[in-house]
Amino acid sequence: MRSNIVIGAQFPDYELSDQSGQRRRLSELQGSDPMILVLSRGHYCPKDRRQLRNLVELYPEIRVAYTKVVTISTDNLLETNEMRDALGAAWPFLSDPGRVVQKDLDIAEYTDPHHDPMIPYTFVLAPELEIASIYNGYWYWGRPSNDDLRRDLREITHAIRPDWDLGIAGMRERWDAGTRDDFWPYGRSMREVLAARDPGGGQ
Repeated sequence: MRSNIVIGAQFPDYELSDQSGQRRRLSELQGSDPMILVLSRGHYCPKDRRQLRNLVELYPEIRVAYTKVVTISTDNLLETNEMRDALGAAWPFLSDPGRVVQKDLDIAEYTDPHHDPMIPYTFVLAPELEIASIYNGYWYWGRPSNDDLRRDLREITHAIRPDWDLGIAGMRERWDAGTRDDFWPYGRSMREVLAARDPGGGQ
């Protein structure tokens, strides 16, 4: 893995084709929400299918929690669609048969020269593609459980949503006064929220 892919860094904003062939950027897919990013070996891997089935089970919670999911694999477009349809997944699957991500992140799984996949990492990203958690799934137990994801996403959401606790001092008064800056979705942009959390901008 590239040395600058660490917690607190910004994940690269890759642009790849989704299951429909449309070019999509990760930042566009994320918007201002937390995001789970799964780097998958591909359709042939039973461990990947099991992990993604877990996400299908979690997806109703993910949707109502203003969270996004994206899967990237080295499958071609046909294989990408077959995998997504077989799982019944509703989120974007990005196809990277040219192995742009694998090469750029230096995560070739050299122990499998036949398939030449990526090491199956999972990232949990705060807004602005900020890396909050990294899971190395080369062995299955290195992958996040749904409970791991709930914990990570709870921590991110708590940090980025000023209206996490409507009972804290001053929140009701700001609402009654018509001040909406701290209330989703009326208020500040996510960039402004993050700047307020880290005045130095993390630079």
